[in-house]
Amino acid sequence: MVICAVDDLIFSIKIKTAASGVGAPVFFERNPDMVLPRIREKQPSLVIFDLNSAKMRPLDLIAALKADAALRSIRTLGYVSHVQTDVIAAARAAGIDEVLARSAFSDRLGEILTSASARPASPERSE
Repeated sequence: MVICAVDDLIFSIKIKTAASGVGAPVFFERNPDMVLPRIREKQPSLVIFDLNSAKMRPLDLIAALKADAALRSIRTLGYVSHVQTDVIAAARAAGIDEVLARSAFSDRLGEILTSASARPASPERSE
């Protein structure tokens, strides 16, 4: 299961299309106040953030997720324009696991979703 904190329509469609193509379960949360509760509920193997989204407040969400002992082991990935080095640095400082340029994210989307779908829950998150 992958949770996407993405409100961009074009990337939402790209992600949905790729997920459908590889049979990966994907859930979109477009309400920033519901992202962390949804992560707690769904226990995803990956959370994808659009680092350019002003509405979703991705840097705040990443920092909160990584500060939570029950959630910090959940893998995070963000995408952003490759020229926005300040946003990339801020995402890394917030604790994100991986940052990709938008083009690399689009190119590797099927692989990313397949890998996340195959990843078992970590022992800390198993019930």
